[in-house]
Amino acid sequence: MTGRSKSYASRVASELGVYSVLGSSRNTKLLCLQRFTRLFAYGTTTLILALHLSSLGISEARIGLFMTLTLLGDAVVSLFLTLAADGLGRRRTLAGGAALMVASGIVFAMASNYWILVAASVLGVISPSGNEIGPFRAIEESTLAQITSAAVRTDIFAWYTLLGNTGLALGTAACGWIVQLLLSRKWSDTEAYRLIFWVYAFLGLIKLSLSFLLSETCEPEGLKQNQQHKSVELDTIEAESLLTDNDNTIASSRPHAEPLPAPKASIWPAISSESRAILIKICLLFSVDSLASGLVPLSWITFFFNRKFETSEGALGSLFFTTNIASAVSNLVASSIAKRIGLVKTMVFTHLPSSMFLSLIPVPGNVGLAMTFLFLRSCLQNMDQAPRQAFVAAAVLPSERTATMGIVNISKTLCQSAGPAITGWLAGLGRFWIAFIVAGSMKISYDLAMLKMFVAYKSREEQVREDEELSGANTRPLQDDVAPSGATSPFRIGDEYGITGNVHWSHMSAFSKEKLTSHRSSSF
Repeated sequence: MTGRSKSYASRVASELGVYSVLGSSRNTKLLCLQRFTRLFAYGTTTLILALHLSSLGISEARIGLFMTLTLLGDAVVSLFLTLAADGLGRRRTLAGGAALMVASGIVFAMASNYWILVAASVLGVISPSGNEIGPFRAIEESTLAQITSAAVRTDIFAWYTLLGNTGLALGTAACGWIVQLLLSRKWSDTEAYRLIFWVYAFLGLIKLSLSFLLSETCEPEGLKQNQQHKSVELDTIEAESLLTDNDNTIASSRPHAEPLPAPKASIWPAISSESRAILIKICLLFSVDSLASGLVPLSWITFFFNRKFETSEGALGSLFFTTNIASAVSNLVASSIAKRIGLVKTMVFTHLPSSMFLSLIPVPGNVGLAMTFLFLRSCLQNMDQAPRQAFVAAAVLPSERTATMGIVNISKTLCQSAGPAITGWLAGLGRFWIAFIVAGSMKISYDLAMLKMFVAYKSREEQVREDEELSGANTRPLQDDVAPSGATSPFRIGDEYGITGNVHWSHMSAFSKEKLTSHRSSSF
C-alpha cells in the first residue's frame, strides 16, 4: 500500500471514529458488547413474538393489547430503576435487568397462558419492537457520556448504536433460519418458537456475566465519593483501635478529631430548572416520534409481510438482517455528518426521508417493491440515534444524565405503548395499511418541529466554552469574587467554578450564572 493510500485509509478511519473506539477504555468496550448481546437477544424474539402468540390461538386484538401492556410495564419498571440507578449503583441495576431477561425467557419458553405471558413481559424484559426496552440504555448512555470526552462522544455513540443494530440484524437472521430449519424437520410452530426463547434466556445470562466485569469507574461521582468517605472513616476507626493501654495518655492529650461530614446520600436525582425546561421540550417531541414507532413495531411489520405476502420466517430473517445491517452502517456516516453540520440538522435531515419511505411501505401490491421501501427506510431510520444521544447528553449536567435519559426513554416508551393496540385493532378490521401512513405523517411532523425548536440551540458544554472564551478576552486583574445579579463590571472567577479568568456578568450564560450562584451559596 502506497503512502497516499495509507493516508487516505487513515483519514477514513478517523472520520468513521475507528480510532476513538480503539483508544477507548475497557468499560466503554464492555458497555458496547453488552448492547450487542442484548440487541441480538431482542432480535431473536422480536421476529417471532407476534407469530408465537398467534400460534397459541391469540387474536390480533389481544396481541396488540399484549404489546401495549408490555411497554407500559416496562415504563413503570424502568422509571424506578433509571431514577434510582445512580443511588443504587449502575452495575447492580444493569445486572438486575439482565436477571429479568433470563426470567422472562424461561417463562415464555414454558408457559402458554395469555395472562402468565403478559405478567412475564410486564415484569420482565421482552421487546415487542426490537428496540431498547428496560433500564439498560439510559444507564449505559449516561455512563458512556461520563467516561468519554466530548470530542469523541459522538463517535462512541455511533459505534454503540452500530453494534446494537448489528446485533439486532444477526439475531433476526439467526432466528429466522433456525425456525425455518426446525420447521423443515417437522417441529411444530410453537415448539420452534419456544426454543428461541430458551436461546433468549441464555443470552440474558451472558449479559449478566458482562455486567459483573464493569469497574467502579462506571459509577457516578457522588456514589464513589460516598464510598471513599466510608473508607476514610473505617481507616480512622481501625487506627484508633490499635492504640494500646500505654498509648491512652498520649491519645487523650490529643485534640479529639471531629468525624468527617458525610455527603448527603439519596437514590433520587436532582435536576436543575434549566435542565427541566429542555427536558420537557425533548420529551414532548420524542413522544410524538415514539407513538408513531409504536404503530409499526418490528413484530407487527413481520406479521404484516407474513400475512399479506405469505413471506416465510427464513425470508423475513434475511430481510431484517439486511435492513438492520444497512441501518448499522449508516450510523458511522451520521457521525461524520454531525461533525460538519451539527447534531440537530443531522437528526432531521436523515430522519425525514426515512419517515416518507415508511408511509409508502403498504402502498404496492408487489412484495419486492414493499421490501425496497422498507430497505430504504432502514438505511436512514437510525442515523439520528447517535446524534440524538450526544445531543441529550450535552444538554444537561453530567450528574443529571442518567435520570434525564431515563425519563426521556420512559416517556418514549409510554407513548409507544399505545401504538400496538391501535395497530392490532386496525389489523382486525383489515386496515393495517392505515398504521403505516399515520406513523409516517407523525414522524415527518416531529422532524420539522425538532428543526424549528433546536436548530440554534446551544448545549450546556457550548455555553461553558463560550464563557471560558469571554474570560480569556478580559485581562484586567480583579478580586476573586462573584458579581451580584445586575452588576456591570467584569469580575474574576477561579477553577472551583469550572470557568477561569475575568468575565463580564452580563455576558455570561444563564447556566453559568446559575452554576456560580448555587456554588457560592453552598459554600456558606
